[in-house]
Amino acid sequence: MDSLTHIALGATIAGTMLGRAHGRKAYIAGAILATLPDLDVFIRHSDPVTAMVSHRGFSHSLLTLTVLAALLAWLFHRWRPSTLYSGAWLFATIWITLATHPLLDAFTSYGTQLFWPWRPIPADWSSLFIIDPLFTLPPLAALVAGLVAGATPRSLRIAHWALILCVAYLALSVVAKIAMEHRVRDQLQRQGVTIENMFSTPEPFSILLWRVLARTPDDHVIEAITGVFDTRPAETLRQPLNTALPRNLPDIPALDALRWQTGGWLRYDVVDDQLIATDLRMGLAAGLYSFRFSVAQRNSQGHWHATPPMRWRSSHGWASLPVVLRRIWREAPPLPLARWAKWMQDDPSGSATQPLK
Repeated sequence: MDSLTHIALGATIAGTMLGRAHGRKAYIAGAILATLPDLDVFIRHSDPVTAMVSHRGFSHSLLTLTVLAALLAWLFHRWRPSTLYSGAWLFATIWITLATHPLLDAFTSYGTQLFWPWRPIPADWSSLFIIDPLFTLPPLAALVAGLVAGATPRSLRIAHWALILCVAYLALSVVAKIAMEHRVRDQLQRQGVTIENMFSTPEPFSILLWRVLARTPDDHVIEAITGVFDTRPAETLRQPLNTALPRNLPDIPALDALRWQTGGWLRYDVVDDQLIATDLRMGLAAGLYSFRFSVAQRNSQGHWHATPPMRWRSSHGWASLPVVLRRIWREAPPLPLARWAKWMQDDPSGSATQPLK
């Protein structure tokens, strides 16, 4: 999630648990603690793929944060012991404030390494968009109330209700995700489509519009757009995954890392003799994906060789965001998925950036 959401939620948790003892300081400490896991963005990496798969890594591990919480609780309890709460309560406050950060991140589609140093596929439960004002507003209101009035009974009640609303919204997002997947699955099965696997994620800023991916046995993916308020069938588009393209290539560590990070939700394209790998989990719709990487080059003899990974940016980007947002309450006209999908083969005129130094 975005930094403001983490700050507000961390402050609300710490204010609720320690506000009576420390007042505004508890809210400020919670905001700082909730920011710590994202400090990994300041670590420099050799290439954009490594940067992508390393973010939300060790600093988001529940093991790492448990050790950090124990250390911080021990240091603070020795420095300023309190009779108002126990060391165990202090540890619980710090741990919950820290651990809520990666757990909340795991509800987005990016992928969070909750169990580092073990390396299962990163958790991407994907029932929240990375920015969701409806989720952020309650803890933000609690943070403002705590900073303005201190930990008064009224501000603490606001904090309590904010946490209840956050939990309720998370539960509602999971219910919406299940319902949207069920709707698309039923629609495709009625059309005789065999589905191997599904992935769904909300479109920007709410849980009202969803993008559902359905992988088929013939190396294709069907992308569907459906909304909570829809009365018509979801609009769909069938696209090739082209997974045969990289099979005869030399070993490419960047591709292995992307397959692991995405759980295999990749599409491959050849654009200007470069092999482009696209993360299908993140983006607005077909042709409007957030993470695309050039990982190999084809020479004049038709032979492939691995190249330093480069970010492949589309010039179309987020210009279509207003159209997607309007689709939440207006089913007609449907999103122009077929037209957008053609951008997958566009050469963005040198938009592949150089590797990070």
